[in-house]
Amino acid sequence: MRRQLATVVLVCAAATAAGPAGAMVDKLGPGEGEVSIVAWPGYVERGETDKAYDWVTGFEAQTGCKVDVKTAGTSDEMVALMNEGGFDLVTASGDASLRLVAGKKVQEINTALIPSWSTVDPRLQGAPWHTVGGKHFGVPYQWGPNVLMYNTEVFKQPPTSWNVVFEETILPDGKSNQGRVQAFDGPIHIADAALYLMAHQPELGIKDPYELTEEQYQAALTLLRQQNKIVQRYWHDAMMQVDDFTNEGVVASGSWPFQVNLLKSKNAPIDSTIPAEGATGWADTTMLHADAEHPNCAYLWLEHSLSPKLQGDLAAWFGSVPSVPAACKGNELLTDQGCATNGIDDFEKIRFWRTPVAKCATQPAGCVPYYRWVTDYIAILGGR
Repeated sequence: MRRQLATVVLVCAAATAAGPAGAMVDKLGPGEGEVSIVAWPGYVERGETDKAYDWVTGFEAQTGCKVDVKTAGTSDEMVALMNEGGFDLVTASGDASLRLVAGKKVQEINTALIPSWSTVDPRLQGAPWHTVGGKHFGVPYQWGPNVLMYNTEVFKQPPTSWNVVFEETILPDGKSNQGRVQAFDGPIHIADAALYLMAHQPELGIKDPYELTEEQYQAALTLLRQQNKIVQRYWHDAMMQVDDFTNEGVVASGSWPFQVNLLKSKNAPIDSTIPAEGATGWADTTMLHADAEHPNCAYLWLEHSLSPKLQGDLAAWFGSVPSVPAACKGNELLTDQGCATNGIDDFEKIRFWRTPVAKCATQPAGCVPYYRWVTDYIAILGGR
């Protein structure tokens, strides 16, 4: 099943390890000439897709550090790559970051070596998905919601519920949604099902989509098995999803603003919404590998990643929200309305990705841990 068997072993090993990550860098020297980054698609652009979006070329010219990028489509893939080693940095979401800390695969960040640290949104500086015991294990990058992307020729009005991708139903064009919708190819998608159930089966008592009792968890799996019958593809490749919406008749799916913006730039009949049930989301952090071969270039990139120009350009390109509020003003590509459009005021409404653990805050009896999410979601995908 694709890469999943190897992922299970590596992810579970990281999730069960304990203790602090690598030693913190105390001073910087000259750049080593290169830096390697594991990143989400669209996160490290050098103008190859659109010349207007390039925050790599200038960095390379200024620092002499050549940027090498390996894109990853899921958090589990990122954890696996960081476990394999050979990379300096990773743009990790909250369902990967603490696993990397626990697995000792990333090191504490010396914020004194990052002059722009003070410009980071205070809501992100000490966020629990990268801060452990008062120590920072990453630099906030971007954040945003997992949106419901839809075809405007099928949905003349934005869909108001996630039911269009979870349950078999007749869409506004009079046809079934079977074979016309997608779901995310990652165990964290179980949280989307749990969020949906919070609204539609309140008697389950779900308080947090990442903290599920056995009964709540089984209800989420039941919903996902039902979804399995109508899904055209479980997506993890953003560009493949773009192609599926363009050429394969897919009309609705959970997605990222990146795909929405790319399709709209091609004049495709596409838009997105956050339905009544709310949305999960991601707050991504650039983390430094415990055994980084190029720490000086890595720290130069960490500082560069917080520049208002990069932050604003990336937010415009990806449809995300900058971690540096100053980026919201004066950026030609983002415009002064861009941060509001991308959801800067929705921070408190988003259920940000987080690694599920057995000892949880909202359920005194305990919760289903992440390794179960991994194995059970693979079983659901295998049921096709």
